Amino acid sequence: MDLHLTAEQATVTEKSAVDGELGAGQPGALDARLDRDRLLPALHAIQARVGHITPGAVNYLAERLDVAPAEIHGVASFYGMFSLTPKPPVIVHVCDDIVCLTRGASDICAQAEQAGIDWQRSPCLGLCDRAPASLVIAAGDSDAIEAATRGAEHDPVAAVPQAGQPQLRLLRRIGRVNPDSVDDYRCEGGYDALRKALDIGPEAVVREVIESKLLGRGGAAFPTGKKWEALLSQRALGKTHYVVCNADESEPGTFKDRVVMEGDPFAVIEGLTIAAFATGSRKGYLYIRGEYPVAARRLHRAIESARAAGLLGSKILGRDFEFDIELRRGAGAYICGEETALFNSIEGYRGEPRNKPPFPTQAGLFRQPTVVNNVETLINIPEIILHGGAAYASIGTKDSTGYRLFCLCGHVARPGVYEVPYGPTLREMIDLAGGLSGTGRLQAVLLGGAAGAFVTPAELDTPLTFEGTRKIGATLGSGVIMPLDDSVDLKRILLRIASFFRDESCGQCVPCRVGAVRQEEALERLIHNRPLGSVGDEVRTLREMGQAMRDASICGLGQTASSALESALNRWSLFS
Repeated sequence: MDLHLTAEQATVTEKSAVDGELGAGQPGALDARLDRDRLLPALHAIQARVGHITPGAVNYLAERLDVAPAEIHGVASFYGMFSLTPKPPVIVHVCDDIVCLTRGASDICAQAEQAGIDWQRSPCLGLCDRAPASLVIAAGDSDAIEAATRGAEHDPVAAVPQAGQPQLRLLRRIGRVNPDSVDDYRCEGGYDALRKALDIGPEAVVREVIESKLLGRGGAAFPTGKKWEALLSQRALGKTHYVVCNADESEPGTFKDRVVMEGDPFAVIEGLTIAAFATGSRKGYLYIRGEYPVAARRLHRAIESARAAGLLGSKILGRDFEFDIELRRGAGAYICGEETALFNSIEGYRGEPRNKPPFPTQAGLFRQPTVVNNVETLINIPEIILHGGAAYASIGTKDSTGYRLFCLCGHVARPGVYEVPYGPTLREMIDLAGGLSGTGRLQAVLLGGAAGAFVTPAELDTPLTFEGTRKIGATLGSGVIMPLDDSVDLKRILLRIASFFRDESCGQCVPCRVGAVRQEEALERLIHNRPLGSVGDEVRTLREMGQAMRDASICGLGQTASSALESALNRWSLFS
């Protein structure tokens, strides 16, 4: 390939960062057709060591991977955590998204400005239980940074108010085991499910998951067993199968997967390993959002420990079963929570969604049959295998079976992750979290995050099931329950949501790229009482844009970018 390199040269430090990720070698030794997927890890290595990605580093990386510099530049510019311009070595990222906005983020931003520190505003950091939140990102020697920050790793137990309660299943080990110890995990029943799965065989595992009626916990709620069955049925075709854990938890208000990965990482690994066995996969990827450094470190250590204990690699538990996991970090792109955008990201491209069909079970990662499940879905799998699909299906309701994790944040007394069987009402969940905080007077509840819907106090007795929320035109989404008291300006919250989607749209399809911008602009005009025409005209235009995005956007981002706004317009007269 003609790389068209510029004259800039990589420094010794930049070369060392790239070589540390790709291994020592001569330019051109790697093949872009086979090694392109190493691009994001190499960009992370440069960013972490230097603080930004220089033209010289791009040139060196282009030579090593045999990928055009323009392509590398295009990938690096797509992700929010990569910078192509010089940045200070230490930056404080201050969240000003929905929850933090209601809990004093504006004051934190003002203080940061006055203090003269290097800081920038950030979308949701997944730290909603500790709002207002910030994240310090430092560049330099990675070993020195990890040594300096190791003691600062927060305790996930603080985010689980139910910790230690006997009825817990998914969260029962958090606070009881050392998340770095595979022996602790096994003493608490860890890997018993994998052993049973290996005993009964892949077909029986898939049958149990189908019988459990487990629906995906990432928001789409697709039957998990059906996904697995589709992959298992293709064994005779001789294709490579992959399993992927989608841990790119970026929905504002959501933090349950982070808490699980920090407090019980081996549960995620065991669930993914069972998924691999059931679907005939030898390789798995765990794609974690870049803003979760503590969870990433704990998962990395857990994967290494599992491998050393014979629980990953060849001859797992002494059986004829081979499987291993590669941890991949996202780099600040909400869109990569969409499964096909996630595939592109792993493969070393911009995180843009693909058209469907083909579906991932037909042509997913590296265009091979692939199953994708999120963290919460996977940690339900050991429960199903150990106790049986029928027993699991008897928990909850007929159409919403099993256990669910909810993220309580906003104006509640005890923010955190709560585990319940499907079925409690919204009111009961708020009471479980200690009731309302703030003024104590409820104005609205945001269900499902920024892509979800607002509901009123009159709807608090809605059962939190798929069928219950569907009846009121809402969604469980990623499990967000965010009460907002009457001190909150809902118009300002809607504008922040619109700003979030405008910023996070990948720009690939016109309805989302244009619609997200125009939606934000229309809200700005309405809030400042400068509508185009009458207020009614502007609101009608907003609704029409939302419909166009729902009908014509490639992926769920554009299809749900107006959901919260529509729900608010349907329930309140905000702009009359």
